[in-house]
Amino acid sequence: MLTLKLLRDNPDFVAQRLAIRNMDAGPVIAKILDTDARRRAAQTEADALIAEQKKMASGIGDLLKEGKKAEAEEIRRKAAESKERVKTLIHEQELLAKELDDLLVTLPNIPYKLVVKGEGAQDNVLVREGGTIPELPSGALPHWELAKKFDLIDFELGVKLTGAGFPVYKGKGARLQMGLIQFFLDQNTRAGYTEIMPPILVNEDSGYGTGQLPDKGQQMYHMELDNYYLIPTAEVPLTNIYRDTILELDELPVRLTAYTPCFRREAGSYGKDVRGLNRLHQFDKVEIVQLTHPDHSYSVFDQMVKHIERLVQLLKLPYRIVRLCGGDLSFTSAMTYDFEVYSAAQQRWLEVSSVSNFETFQSNRLKARFRDRDGKIHLVHTLNGSSLALPRIVAALLENNQTREGIVMPDVLHKYLHFSRI
Repeated sequence: MLTLKLLRDNPDFVAQRLAIRNMDAGPVIAKILDTDARRRAAQTEADALIAEQKKMASGIGDLLKEGKKAEAEEIRRKAAESKERVKTLIHEQELLAKELDDLLVTLPNIPYKLVVKGEGAQDNVLVREGGTIPELPSGALPHWELAKKFDLIDFELGVKLTGAGFPVYKGKGARLQMGLIQFFLDQNTRAGYTEIMPPILVNEDSGYGTGQLPDKGQQMYHMELDNYYLIPTAEVPLTNIYRDTILELDELPVRLTAYTPCFRREAGSYGKDVRGLNRLHQFDKVEIVQLTHPDHSYSVFDQMVKHIERLVQLLKLPYRIVRLCGGDLSFTSAMTYDFEVYSAAQQRWLEVSSVSNFETFQSNRLKARFRDRDGKIHLVHTLNGSSLALPRIVAALLENNQTREGIVMPDVLHKYLHFSRI
């Protein structure tokens, strides 16, 4: 959520930057500022009346001592009227504060200066590419057919047990999942991230804190009886660990990693691009999250991108990194890099990671702060990245490494899988 101070001090700047997202934010900003002005005016009037009431209270005693009972009663009457007015003003403030919050949560984050204007994925900026696209043998199969041939993943059984988008991993398919998870966690902890095992159900405050609510509420699975939400990513519980927290300067940066299953309704996703593992309702992901000093967040951002790039390189997958344009940027992000790996049998690029800097957008909602050396309190910057999401990594590994003798696994996974070939 954007801060009121930023909107008060630089409304034109905010409107200009949000135009990068193809958003005309001027009317909303004007309404926010008007509502804020009315709320502050009500508060100023209430404060003045309360101060006046204190003077009246002391004056009544003096008048009674002087025997001026009628004058004292008149002041009592005025004080009673003033108290009723204060009650009205306080109620007005509460309504205006609620209206203000409802307006503020409709504004997305301001894009960072490197983010270009664009409509969607076609306008994203290619940053760099790596790896070599393999030449597959004739008759090469897409991963969903390989999964069936080698009895690795049963999509039909998942439909029977739950529904479409909930695959069942079997035998070496299950081992591949668990091996990748442990490989990613090992790489992350070696890089200085602390491993966490968070809950996969969160409350409404947690969903609001990281920006999934109310913006993406329809894409989350909601347990109505208890008002809990299944997490769409470990970012939600990890970042919320520091909700309503003030960190000391020497505690920064905070580096966390976690493996969790993730749940997304993916409403409106249909067609050939969602076959097999390309788009699921339940999937496994390893996440990295950092909370850092605002002065360092973009250097930390670059370090996170390099860390994830190394993971893809270790798996020997052809990849590319793109910087998202304004029209493709998520609601909460100031800047995002997407990692895509090439799926040789499908002959298409598959997104496997998003690495984002949210600056203070999440921490303002979370009230996640730090104390500087002068004792002043500031909002931290929050960042996160998939490190990595498994479904499309598995799809690319199966497709790109198929040979006439089977599917050859990357060397770095052998000790986790206890096999080198499927």
